[in-house]
Amino acid sequence: MEIKTKRVIGVFREYTIITFGLLLYALGWSIFLIPNGLVGGGVTGVAAVIYYATGFPVSWSFLIINAVLLAIALKVLGKGFGVKTVFAIVAVTIFLDRVPGIVPPELIQDISIGNGKLLSAIMGGIFSGAGIAITFTQGGSTGGTDIIALMINKYRNISPGKLILYMDIFIILSSLLIPGETTTIGERVAIIIYGFVLISVTSYTIDLILSGARQSIQIFIFSQKYEQIADAITSIGRGVTVIEGMGWFTKKEGKVLMVIVRRTESNFVFRTVRDIDKEAFLSVGNVMGVYGKGFEEMKK
Repeated sequence: MEIKTKRVIGVFREYTIITFGLLLYALGWSIFLIPNGLVGGGVTGVAAVIYYATGFPVSWSFLIINAVLLAIALKVLGKGFGVKTVFAIVAVTIFLDRVPGIVPPELIQDISIGNGKLLSAIMGGIFSGAGIAITFTQGGSTGGTDIIALMINKYRNISPGKLILYMDIFIILSSLLIPGETTTIGERVAIIIYGFVLISVTSYTIDLILSGARQSIQIFIFSQKYEQIADAITSIGRGVTVIEGMGWFTKKEGKVLMVIVRRTESNFVFRTVRDIDKEAFLSVGNVMGVYGKGFEEMKK
């Protein structure tokens, strides 16, 4: 019963975080990008172009295009991914449809339109990039090109942010061929430039957040109470390696614990060591990559 409760809590936590990420993504488009007539990448960018040209709601274009991509992704990424992505697509569709009516037009005018297209492109990129990355950390996606990026990333060690960047460049350039509100070539070129700024900020934000979420550290622990510390650390599912050592100053032999954990788990290790042995000595260092059980999977 306790295991089932923990599983339910874990699932609830995942979907809560995903929902927050999706809200950020929708806010970036609804507040900063669409009001300024900016074109970004991904399915939302395609939907925005369709909206500028025909007035067809962004939310509905987003839903229809993603439904097609999702049908393909289900076979590649599995049903677990599909459930989260279906949830994400529906949630983003609702957010894109409802947020513009909830956020006061005066606020959008002050913080978005009034500050110009360049700042709006940067802020929109930060919001949407953060939303995508937060959703990625929980195994979900905001749909569209994110789905394509994750399908490729499943088999190749290629940055999701770069994959999305390349696809978004193509989408933004293709918008030149679609009739919209702008009539002069100068206005169209300006929109393209702002679009490049947008996707660059989005890509950087995605990689920045994902690298932080996946970053691991290596800890060496020198303590006479190494057995108690090792038992406590393994309780969170992390392995501990015991190394023979000798202090050259004291000429005494002892044990050294080597632990590799996510950076987000480091506070638990520090607190555990402090509670068991306040005299313990720790050495902490960043590691470039950790592959294997409990960390990243080695890919081709």
